[in-house]
Amino acid sequence: MNQEKTSALTSLKTAKGQIEGIIKMMEDGRYCVDISNQIIASQALLKKANIMILKQHLHHCVKDAVKNDNGEEKIDEIIDILEKLIQK
Repeated sequence: MNQEKTSALTSLKTAKGQIEGIIKMMEDGRYCVDISNQIIASQALLKKANIMILKQHLHHCVKDAVKNDNGEEKIDEIIDILEKLIQK
């Protein structure tokens, strides 16, 4: 597994732990603002993981596809992802 995937996996595992903690906070009736702050922190980790996965995809999959003259589909996939990210 390369560095980007390893870092993304670490971020995802951390986010998973945070989400489990958020669920416990809600079950315990914790203060709403504290819960919201934890949700924001989890979202940041998910965004970070997504960026690392996309970076890995560009550096490896898209780069290889372009070298082999069949990169159009990979480029379109990245454009679709960017459109989803921008629309949010």
